[in-house]
Amino acid sequence: MKRVSVDIGGTFTDCLVAWDGRYVQGKSLTTHHNLSLGFFDALERACASLGVARGALLATVDSVRYATTLGTNALIERKGPRVGLLITEGFESTVPVSRGRGYAEGLSLWQAMDLSRGRRPAPIVPVALIRGVRERLDYRGEVLIPLVEDDVRRKVRELLDAGAQSFVVVSANSTVNPAHEERIREIILEEYPSSLLGALPVVLSSAVSGRRGEYVRAMSAIIDAYLHSTMYFGMSALEQGLREAGYRRPILLVHNTSGMAQMNSTDALRTVHSGPVAGIHAGDELARQTGLGNVITTDMGGTSFDIGLVVEGGIKHYDFSPTVDRWLVSLPMVHLTALGAGGGSIARCDPIFRTLKVGPDSAGSDPGPACYGRGGTQATVTDADLLLGYLDPERYANGSIPLSRRRAERVLAALGAPLGLSAIEAARLVRRRVDFDMASGLMGELRARGYRATDFTMLAYGGNGPLHCCGIARHAGIDRVLAPPYAAVFSACGASSLDQLHFHEHSQITDLYNARTGVLFEDYATFNATVAMLEARGHDDLRRQGVPPSAVRHRLELDLRYGSQTLETTIVAERRRLGSVRDVLALIERLDADYGRRYGQGSQAPESGIRIMTFRVATYVENAALRFGSLDAVAARAAPLPVAHRACFFVTCDGPLSTPCYDAAALEPGVTLEGPAIVNPGETTYLIEPGWRYAAGAQGAVWFTPVAAANSASRRAAPARRETT
Repeated sequence: MKRVSVDIGGTFTDCLVAWDGRYVQGKSLTTHHNLSLGFFDALERACASLGVARGALLATVDSVRYATTLGTNALIERKGPRVGLLITEGFESTVPVSRGRGYAEGLSLWQAMDLSRGRRPAPIVPVALIRGVRERLDYRGEVLIPLVEDDVRRKVRELLDAGAQSFVVVSANSTVNPAHEERIREIILEEYPSSLLGALPVVLSSAVSGRRGEYVRAMSAIIDAYLHSTMYFGMSALEQGLREAGYRRPILLVHNTSGMAQMNSTDALRTVHSGPVAGIHAGDELARQTGLGNVITTDMGGTSFDIGLVVEGGIKHYDFSPTVDRWLVSLPMVHLTALGAGGGSIARCDPIFRTLKVGPDSAGSDPGPACYGRGGTQATVTDADLLLGYLDPERYANGSIPLSRRRAERVLAALGAPLGLSAIEAARLVRRRVDFDMASGLMGELRARGYRATDFTMLAYGGNGPLHCCGIARHAGIDRVLAPPYAAVFSACGASSLDQLHFHEHSQITDLYNARTGVLFEDYATFNATVAMLEARGHDDLRRQGVPPSAVRHRLELDLRYGSQTLETTIVAERRRLGSVRDVLALIERLDADYGRRYGQGSQAPESGIRIMTFRVATYVENAALRFGSLDAVAARAAPLPVAHRACFFVTCDGPLSTPCYDAAALEPGVTLEGPAIVNPGETTYLIEPGWRYAAGAQGAVWFTPVAAANSASRRAAPARRETT
């Protein structure tokens, strides 16, 4: 296996190179003005570790996998084109009005409850760029009002005169019949071919999402159109740079569905949050290969803290109507919770409650924390960690970023002054607050899904994950923490193992059991034709990417609900075709089992009817995954001698403690340490707080356990491997 995987975060760009069994990592600051600069810098560092020239490496690797923040940044900064919306006449207010509580999408619970300050987000499509088109389809896709083409031509001219730079076309019920949307696109291209206006994007809502719901489908298409140009030019520039460096294959872009695809088969919307999703997939692979059981993934980087769940058996939680920024969209996305808590998160004083607040805004990589010496003037978590003694000013990020303790002390003194706190006391309060906030988010995620913390292993990764994991676990009541192999670049590691994957959906209400007539579904031909149509779309996506037909695989998922419930339950069908009553009953039994497991046996209501609301087909091709070593306990070995001692301050202790500091030698399998201690191999920092034990395993994996639990007769230094069923 020879491949390059890159994850671009808000502060750091992470790179992992798989090279014939060797896995080498590189890390550099993210260059937001030109993401390719940070990409190539991180790649150069990995090449230097391998002793291979960049050109020779790129000419040999089988793929470059890229998780980008281009789309996320464009949304945050509102740097996109002016989007014009053509929608069925009478539906012009669908997007401006959104849903009744549309203002609350993307807000925390407390912000959503504060109605006096409730504000809708600034619209991507202003009212002045919305036009109604004369046409109408009914819920079966039959034409009620034919498309008035002259009306379309006039509305397109009006939008262009108003400054539209891209078009979104939304026809009511186009998920059943996209003919009107497709004809409107043809009219736009007839009137304004590329020779007149260049590449003017035209996005059809039915092509982006196959599910009912005019608002969420319209917003999905609008965001996709808004990000299209930024993604196209950014990725084209990167691809051109790779070609000049000797890489001849297409780039594979990571999707938020936990898959990836070439650029010609990627919607811009599918790349939002792709980096954290790759980390969740890496946790899934690690748990599956090593029998780790239930895991909760925690990725603490420089900007955010991302939480994901993977239960035993490799089951991921998906959001089928997730929120992107402040808008609800209808696109399958691996569920994750992102908190504004990272190394660059800014701390502020709250004089009313006489405490500190950390995040959600971040200093990012430019200017970065004050201690970076790049112009930052506000106290951040990294400044607090430096002042408390956890970070080595000369070896931070492999020595690529020298840190200034004097600058950190100055901003933290200013932060604590209104509360009468010294710089050290303010730093301890920042540390306690950010660890508590992250633990609260983690516990909220577990409770919302009905899980107990004691049933999960916490994976701590990202540049700051191993630095904060003991504090987070202490607040959350978790006693089993694993800093996985390649923890500093674990999300990039996940990109190395992704399959090429596409989801296609189709909303078609189908009664599996009609409660009114008491009849089971019998129209097998229609069911099978719908599934075959979705499989054909996925097959075409992969064929366009050069995948041989024999390698293509499909998985059928159905969104089902009882009677008139609004709650839908997604099941994976054992058979992709129906041929008898037995097959229909198998679907009903699967719904019964899944629903009962989630909401309690006896809560099922088949007597009210059973309906299929959405057909969904996942089309994929399996790729070779990065292999992890065993996590079983290894033979103990003597700990190396510390390379230094530093006075460190901990939130659980009153005064400074003399803390031994170790280098990469402490990552040798079998080494155990008791806190307080610090291990700094260069890429990240492992902090063992007082009362915790550190046990190094294979491939750089590290277990953290409370000393009391580690000394228990029922425990081992590294928790035993679980067998999967």
